[in-house]
Amino acid sequence: MTVCCAPGTEGAVELDRLRHALPSTEELILSSRTIQPGLRQTDLGVPGVYCGACISTIEKALHAFAEVERARVNLSTKRVSIVWKEQVDGRVTDPVDLVRTIVNATGYDAHLFTMADDAGDKLQRDLIRAVAVSGFAATNIMLLSVSVWSGADASTRDLFHWISAMIAAPALVYAGRFFYQSAWNAIRHGRTNMDVPIALAITLSYVVSLWETMHHGDHAWFDATVTLLFFLLIGRTLDHVMRDRARAAISGLARLSPRGAMVMLEDGGREYRPVEDIRPGDRLMIAAGERIPVDGEVESGRSDLDLSIVNGESAPVGVGPGGAVQGGTLNLTGSMVVRATAAARDSFLAEVILLMEAAEGGRARYRRIADRAAQLYSPAVHLLALIAFFSWGIFGGDWKQAMLVAVAVLIITCPCALGLAVPVVQVVAAGRLFRNGVMVKDGSAMERLAEIDTVLFDKTGTLTLGRPRLINAQEVKPAYFEIAGGLAVHSRHPLSQALHGSVPGAVTMFSGVSELPGQGLEARTEEGVYRLGNRVFACGSAAETGTASEVVLSLDEKELACFRFEDAIRPDAQNAVAALSDAEFATGILSGDRAPVVEALARRLDVALWRAELSPRDKVDAVEELGRNRNRVLMVGDGINDAPALAAAHVSIAPATAADVGRQAADFVFMHDSLNAVPLAIEVSKRAGRLIRQNFALAIGYNVFAVPIALAGYATPLIAAVAMSTSSIIVVANALRLNSMARTEIGLAPMGQAHTVPAEAKLA
Repeated sequence: MTVCCAPGTEGAVELDRLRHALPSTEELILSSRTIQPGLRQTDLGVPGVYCGACISTIEKALHAFAEVERARVNLSTKRVSIVWKEQVDGRVTDPVDLVRTIVNATGYDAHLFTMADDAGDKLQRDLIRAVAVSGFAATNIMLLSVSVWSGADASTRDLFHWISAMIAAPALVYAGRFFYQSAWNAIRHGRTNMDVPIALAITLSYVVSLWETMHHGDHAWFDATVTLLFFLLIGRTLDHVMRDRARAAISGLARLSPRGAMVMLEDGGREYRPVEDIRPGDRLMIAAGERIPVDGEVESGRSDLDLSIVNGESAPVGVGPGGAVQGGTLNLTGSMVVRATAAARDSFLAEVILLMEAAEGGRARYRRIADRAAQLYSPAVHLLALIAFFSWGIFGGDWKQAMLVAVAVLIITCPCALGLAVPVVQVVAAGRLFRNGVMVKDGSAMERLAEIDTVLFDKTGTLTLGRPRLINAQEVKPAYFEIAGGLAVHSRHPLSQALHGSVPGAVTMFSGVSELPGQGLEARTEEGVYRLGNRVFACGSAAETGTASEVVLSLDEKELACFRFEDAIRPDAQNAVAALSDAEFATGILSGDRAPVVEALARRLDVALWRAELSPRDKVDAVEELGRNRNRVLMVGDGINDAPALAAAHVSIAPATAADVGRQAADFVFMHDSLNAVPLAIEVSKRAGRLIRQNFALAIGYNVFAVPIALAGYATPLIAAVAMSTSSIIVVANALRLNSMARTEIGLAPMGQAHTVPAEAKLA
């Protein structure tokens, strides 16, 4: 639900305990990092943050400090990043004051951020339990109410009212605690939020019903109270589930960093050190199969590295003495000694994480909408209820009736339909996409996908399948196939495995095959020395420059055969790109692969815009440049190196074959090989957007019609609850129309900026 949820919904925490749990000045300084001379950044976990109003409250409190250069709350990771000046007017800044401000002035828990903050989701489990409890209570109370409505005698009616009261009380305490805690924390810190009128409505409704029961009244509204709570919790749970799916990317990326490494000491000994204790200059032992913990330079040894985190390409890259290595890359074949050149917080992997966080924290449009809703809704509802109460009390002279009218106004204006307007459509659309093999990671992504005008693709693993395919088998003699296959079986290199899988028959068996990491395979036989690998290793000549990857078989450095591989294009890639072009989207390719390879694929797919040999930072820069030109970018990528660009784009899609972090960073994941998932997701998202706008109109129209009726005294609390529930049902029914819509060919109107910017300039 889009209502504001204030601190405390993750568990009530006493303010005194929070004060005593504040980190020390020393801890805050040690955990912070220098941004530039005189400026440091501290990251704090704020688990109570769930909406735009929460974010605005914290950022406003922090910006009141002269010491704070900037403060930004990331809703996905529930982290507040504070950049603060070390000195102001000659006075040294104590960062504890900043943490104390969050705790004391806003009521939110705050502590040093760790990746453990992203583990598990207790709130979601608690919300689901609360929905179950309130639903069970509402069902049973409604059954008792039916008997009362059917004309039960006075004694039976009173008994059923008392039973309803006893069922409703624990349900309100347990399931309603989310609203009570939120409202109380807001009020005691001098604020109001959208949970305050909700808490008042369910409390007053219960109190009035209890009063009627104690005085043998004909009517009680326990059913209305608990049913109202049930619908509100459904909306909040749906919204939380959709929001929470966006959190996993950064924690998944951080898991790529090893916990530590073996450090070689000056006296020849070895010592295992946690990654945070590794310092520049340390000599690290990196065995085959281990990830490199920090950026460094190879001191001795050779190996093949999986650089997919850097360039997104599946082919390993050889490295030897003097070669640079990046933190997070995987050592595949040989042992190395690496001299660290940067600490963990300054290494490549940490930079990628920061890029993702910065990109995720920049989506402010929805925060502004939530802020405005929280600022306007609560005062308006309170004012209407007060006007109704005093008007009926003063002019009507019946203060009991005045209380009932005020309660009815509070109930009938509860934002259930308005809160369900977005998440229920998102859930239905997500189900529709799931049945077509597309998973939605973030509900708001569908709204953003409907706005895009530019589509950028990664190459390897996205437009292609990331599976090397032999393309010149007819040019190679069968005897050479057998020899090459016999050598390739001894290696786990992707090209060697693809070659071995392409051998049409039996292979020649060799003994004593050795693999030189980053170069190839070698076998000494009576005929001479067979080599299988890159051209430099096999023949001593220049490396390949064409569009295909080469594996050369040689005997005593004389070439016998050359096996050429290319990556298979993903099924329907041409159809999908053509459909996007027909719909007048600008399309382009951003790749870390070599320029000739990318250019050949771009020509084959008729894509005019492409860039090659890009780092993760380059991809982010390209996406952000388009954003500054008012383009709404859809990024489709699969590699770890694509994760920052996926997060920086207006919206993103990844295939299921993508790296874990690529899938987690994306807003959508498609499960099959076909790239038609991209235009399908756009089509469903546009339809979902239309239904969301219709739901908003229905919810607003309901309030325009229902509020005057409540103010006029024609709606009892029960009628108000039924009306509120009916509006919610109408909104849900409208959302379900998405399932009945037949899929059509994508045919969209021009998207403006995509065609006003010259194509050649957009990716320059």
